[in-house]
Amino acid sequence: MHKNFETKAIRTQMERSHNAEHSTPLYLTSSFLFEDAEEMRAAFAEEKKMNIYSRFTNPNATEFVDKMVALEGAEDGYAFASGMSAVFNTFAALLNAGDHIISSDSVFGSTHSLFKKFLPKWNITTSYFPASQLQEIESLITPNTKVIYAESPTNPGVEVLDLEELGKIAKRNNLLLVIDNCFATPYIQQPIQFGADLVIHSATKLIDGQGRVLGGAVVGKKELIREIYLFARNTGPSISPFNAWVLSKSLETLAVRLDRHCETAFHIAEELEQHAKVNWLKYPFLKSHPKYALAKKQMRLGGNIIAFEVKGGLDAGRNFLNAIQMCSLTANLGDSRTIVSHPASTTHSKLSDDEKAAVGITNGMIRMSIGLEHREDIMNDILQALEKL
Repeated sequence: MHKNFETKAIRTQMERSHNAEHSTPLYLTSSFLFEDAEEMRAAFAEEKKMNIYSRFTNPNATEFVDKMVALEGAEDGYAFASGMSAVFNTFAALLNAGDHIISSDSVFGSTHSLFKKFLPKWNITTSYFPASQLQEIESLITPNTKVIYAESPTNPGVEVLDLEELGKIAKRNNLLLVIDNCFATPYIQQPIQFGADLVIHSATKLIDGQGRVLGGAVVGKKELIREIYLFARNTGPSISPFNAWVLSKSLETLAVRLDRHCETAFHIAEELEQHAKVNWLKYPFLKSHPKYALAKKQMRLGGNIIAFEVKGGLDAGRNFLNAIQMCSLTANLGDSRTIVSHPASTTHSKLSDDEKAAVGITNGMIRMSIGLEHREDIMNDILQALEKL
């Protein structure tokens, strides 16, 4: 019915109660009532679609998922307590002992830890391909390979991967393609259009947009979501009704927020790239980005994340953070407040020096999540911090 993103984000709503409320109410309940024994039986037998228990489904979670499904162009979805819960449960539900994952080497630090430290406990292994060299993927495929996994843009180096090529490789080899779309959100790109089977989000980031709640979502093919739902229903990582309510409301302003985030990020990146104390800077919609043409092809906007290296290495990176006055030093991104982080000593500190180098994380690298403050104030804070190096 609704064709445009903004309208879908606002008008995809659950059925109203007898009170005919305009804004979706909160359903803070652990369980739901049945009229009689037969209705209860039918609900548990899945002959009748009803809410049973909020660990399974809840009206607020359903509305949030329905919006994510509509915005990503997916068939179905499920919401989780956090982004990493969504990542873990996707693999835990779909893979068996002995299965093999092929992943981009440039992924979030906790995802890397999941692949290297925890999934091997169940004999699930991971091989990595360089984010800039998709041609290496097929050489890594074994008879046990089940999934190709990637982020685009990547965390923290804002590399851009060719989603269409990943889709072709996955289809050619009968593999599932799972894409983390956290940095872009469905407003900026929809990986399913390029061949992704599943799309994962940390809704904690730009989807919430104000640093308030945790949440995650997986959307994609119905038969795959069914397996993920059954696993989650029995293991309990479901999103809370309150968080789902917040995130559903947040989606109503996602487009207008991202327009501002991205406009500010582009202009700051453009100016900062020329600074004498910056060795290099990456932002997908700058022509200097190595995958600029690809970014313009598959992304509506360049996102709100900027990565750059200050001259002076590790000490300079830390000193830059110490000199920041207005922007926040915190373990998040996609907030209304601009956030500055130093990946080498925080989010990706558990990677070896070789692993950091392979994904472009240098000791002086800074990741900035550009917020909604006035552009001039953000830029002035960056400039005064650089002058102190």
